[in-house]
Parts: sequence; structure tokens; C-alpha cells
Amino acid sequence: MKTPYKNIYKILKLNRFIVLAVVICSLLSSSFSLLMVYNMNKTTLNSVFAINTDGSIIPLKLVTQKENFRVEALAHLELFHTYFYNIDASNYERNLEKALWLGNSSVDNLYRQKKADGVYNRLLQYSLVQKVLSIDSKISENNGEYTFTTTTIFEINRGSIIDTYELVSTGNLIMVDRNFPNNPHGLLITNYFENTLRKIDYESRKE
Repeated sequence: MKTPYKNIYKILKLNRFIVLAVVICSLLSSSFSLLMVYNMNKTTLNSVFAINTDGSIIPLKLVTQKENFRVEALAHLELFHTYFYNIDASNYERNLEKALWLGNSSVDNLYRQKKADGVYNRLLQYSLVQKVLSIDSKISENNGEYTFTTTTIFEINRGSIIDTYELVSTGNLIMVDRNFPNNPHGLLITNYFENTLRKIDYESRKE
């Protein structure tokens, strides 16, 4: 007896169903895998892990990019104002050279102006000591542009006389490549300007 052949259309229909089922399962599996990878990546970006002394894993939240920038900016401004204004006859050349790495031509122009006015010659001639007492910086952002206002309190020791001054300076901050140790924070001061300088009583101010 001859075996009857199955209907070719039924066979093709069954094959098409199987192929479609496999394709749909593959798509669902791929979509699920992509979703899991995306969620893992998002979680990883928001968290880092540290190993405790006992071997346990401690999750730590990463600070936002703006918070990172603020910390770097405040440290950069403090470093610059310390180098530029905390000077005496023995260290002024070295400190000013370091300060010039942290700003653009606006800082260099101010340095040249002070030099032409004899500021550093008087420092040498009278053995003056200019010491920074405090640095307070405020940073603001407007459409991606960062500006700062820094209040620097410093004293000038003339031997028997010590005078204290308050300097308010302003400028902008832009991001550049890090250059350790010359520019460790990867920032550059631009449009730097000394706005006001006045003599104060620092002890009364602290109270």
C-alpha cells in the first residue's frame, strides 16, 4: 500500500508558523536583554562600589557633574589666589609663575601691570610679607558659562606695622586639559579683574 502524501500547503503553513514563532521569541529575548543591559548601565553610572576592610561591598553614590565641577572650581580659585597674593621676597617669583599657569592673558596682563607699577620691587626693597588670611569664592552658572566672585583677605607685614586688606576679584572659568602639576584641576581663569581693594580691621570682622 502506498503512503499518502501530506498536503504541501499544510506543511508550508506549519513551517511558516514555526519560523514566525522562532523570530518572535528571538525579538522578545533580544528586547528583554537590551532592557536589562540599559538598566544595569544606568544603575552603574549612578553608583560605584568600594571594598570595605572586612571584604564587604559598599555602594557609593556618585556626585553629579556640576557638583564635581564646583569642587574643582573652588579648589582652583583657592590655589590661584594663594599663589598670586601670598608672596614675599623669597617666594614671589616661584608663586607668581605657578599662578600664571592657572589663568589666561588677563592674569598675565595684571601681573605685568603690577610689575610695571613697582609692586614687586617694593616687596624686595622693604622686605614686605604679604600673607593671605582667607579666600571665599562664589560661583554662578548662566547658559553653561561659569563666573566667579572671590573675596580675598590678606595682610601686609611691614615690620612694625601690619595692615589688612579686602580684595574682591571677578572672572570666568573655562575647562581645559589637565596639566599636572601646573594645572591639576583642568580649569583656566579668564577675564580676571580686581574690582575693589580696601583696608579693613580683620579682627573686628571675625567677631
